[in-house]
Amino acid sequence: MTDPRLPAAYLRPGVSSFADFLRDQAPDLLPGRTGLPQGSAADLAPHATTIVAATFPGGVVMAGDRRATMGNIIAQRDIEKVFPADEFSAVGIAGTAGLAVEMVRLFQTELEHYEKIEGSTLSMDGKANRLAALIRNNLPMAMQGLAVVPLFAGYDVHAGQGRIFSYDVTGGRYEETAFHSVGSGSMFARGALKKLYRHDLEAEQCVEVIVQALYDAADDDSATGGPDLTRRIFPVVHVITEDGGTRMPDADVAAIADRVIEGRMGRPDGPAAALTTEESGR
Repeated sequence: MTDPRLPAAYLRPGVSSFADFLRDQAPDLLPGRTGLPQGSAADLAPHATTIVAATFPGGVVMAGDRRATMGNIIAQRDIEKVFPADEFSAVGIAGTAGLAVEMVRLFQTELEHYEKIEGSTLSMDGKANRLAALIRNNLPMAMQGLAVVPLFAGYDVHAGQGRIFSYDVTGGRYEETAFHSVGSGSMFARGALKKLYRHDLEAEQCVEVIVQALYDAADDDSATGGPDLTRRIFPVVHVITEDGGTRMPDADVAAIADRVIEGRMGRPDGPAAALTTEESGR
C-alpha cells in the first residue's frame, strides 16, 4: 500500500544521485538556484577562509581557521569550515559561507544516498567528481561574486593513501600532491608548507605543520583568523586514516597551537626549515 502523502516519484527506485533526484522533483531547493539582481553581491554575505590539507604516510589532515568576514568587517570569529563528507573524507569551505555550508550538506546527503541505493560507497574519484558537479551548478552565483571553492580530502581505501582535490569555480577538479590550501590566505599558507612539509611526517607532526601554515596565513592576510588566545578559539582539524576520519579534540589542537605560539615568541617569522637531507634527519 502506497503512502498517499508522498508523490509517486518518492516511492520508485531512482538514480543513485540525490542531486539529480532533487533537480527533477524540487529544483528550487538546489544551491545556486536563487535569482539575484545584476551586479556583484560579494559583500552581502560572510566569506570563509583559509583551508589547508596535507598528507602523511597513512592518511591526510585538513584544517581551517575560524574567521568569516564581510568586506572589512569580522562577521564571525568561530565559524567552522571543515566538515566530514563521509567516514573517509572531509571537505573544507572557502568562499560564500552560507552557500558553501548548504553545498556541503547536499554533498553529504549525496554520498549517503548513493551508498543506500547502490549498497557500496563511492570511490575517492567518484566523490571528487560528485563535488565538482555541485560546484559547477553554482556557477551563475559565482559570476555575481558568491563563489564557493571547497577543498576535498580523504583516505583512499583502495590505494591505501591520503588524497587531496582542489577545484575552481567552474567545477574543474585537480588532484594535488602532498599539500594544498585554498582561500584568501592560501598563498601564505602554501609558502609555509613548502618549507616545513616532509613526506615522512607523523600525524601529529603534520597537524603542527598545518597549524604553522595557518598562523603564517593569518600573519599576512587580514581575512584569516589566527589562534585566539583570549577566547580560546583554535583551528578545526580533521585527521583521516584507514580507520576513518575524526575531528581532533579542541584541547589537543589548543596544545599544539600554544606550542606554535610559544615558538613564535622567539622566532616571529616561524621555525627554520632544514636546508639539507642531513639536517632534516636530525
